[in-house]
Amino acid sequence: MNQSDIHLLDLPNEILLTILKKLDNIDILYSLCGINNERLDILIQNIVSNNILDFVITSPMTDVKLDRFCSYILPRSHHYIKKLILDTTSMERILLAGDYPNLTSLELFNFEQKIAFHYFIDDTPFRHIFKHQITDLILHNNDEYDNAILSNIYTKDVYAYIMVFFQSLKILKIIASSEYDYPPLVIWNHQSTTWFSSTLTVLCITVFGFDHCLFLLDGRLKQLTTFKVQVHAISRSMLIDCNKEDLINLKCFSLTNYNYTYEYEYDDLVVPLLRRMTYLEKLTLYLRIKKVGRFVSGASLSIDGAHLHNEILVHMPQLHTFKFYISTETNAIYSNLRFSNDDIQQTFINMKYGQTACIMDYYGACGTICHVYSLPFTFTQNYDSLSIYCI
Repeated sequence: MNQSDIHLLDLPNEILLTILKKLDNIDILYSLCGINNERLDILIQNIVSNNILDFVITSPMTDVKLDRFCSYILPRSHHYIKKLILDTTSMERILLAGDYPNLTSLELFNFEQKIAFHYFIDDTPFRHIFKHQITDLILHNNDEYDNAILSNIYTKDVYAYIMVFFQSLKILKIIASSEYDYPPLVIWNHQSTTWFSSTLTVLCITVFGFDHCLFLLDGRLKQLTTFKVQVHAISRSMLIDCNKEDLINLKCFSLTNYNYTYEYEYDDLVVPLLRRMTYLEKLTLYLRIKKVGRFVSGASLSIDGAHLHNEILVHMPQLHTFKFYISTETNAIYSNLRFSNDDIQQTFINMKYGQTACIMDYYGACGTICHVYSLPFTFTQNYDSLSIYCI
């Protein structure tokens, strides 16, 4: 056969499938669907049934392209689709284009409170999909955070309602582009009957205070295996009586707080919570600690490797992944006591979770900031002199 006569369909199915899998699913469907070739139709079905359709990130969605999808392509392929990534501006048209009997995962960009009011209700045409099919829900929240009072209302009208309406939910992730982009979850009464779920296994969310983090771990989410939480403030708890049992199902935990936490609050709140996670396998911490007072002989100047091992990690025998950034700022009189980077690094010498690094910053007469972190540095926010080491 003359090489100039070789066409795409002359290739074996295995090679064709390999090529198609490297392309964007949206472009594949838009370009090849409707060619009226049975062999291509089978290959396209194979790709769609094992992957997602991303209408947001991977391909610009013009009106012409969206019209073709909604009028021709989706009505012929909707029953193969398991996950959709949509912008809320086009969500209704796309969901109305088919029945999607196998759709279990939904990711929505530009989510706002009005979307919940309009679509997460019994009168919506997508009621069956949302209530009984969706197990994985990812919301890129576009609402702005104003204050705790509005967050309280937002929690009742949006977050709590999602937990009730999506009856098969196993994974819930609420994502923002920066730390204060959307209203945080608040639960003021630990006796509240909201936020109970017997199915939820993964939760990623921002909460207002550390109390609200503790509420979510008081037994109302018994099946939770992964909990990634960003806390606006870690301060002394108002809880008098709360569940302090070990979190035996929790395998992955991430705690992020961009604001300062006083050392006594870290000791009284964060450390006891972490010690309850005896079956944890993956841990991520982003914390900024502030120490106050005069140096006590034998006390550590900062949160270092010895502290992490003795106070936290020794209580997690199954842990195999530990990513962290912890800074400790001290404003006290230390009688000219000075530690070097090497002094702090030595405390990590027996750390078995990968490479670590540290930076000691001294300022003024008695101020220090000690940064300790895992490598490679995976966090998106860092501070001052640390940034030049993490580029």
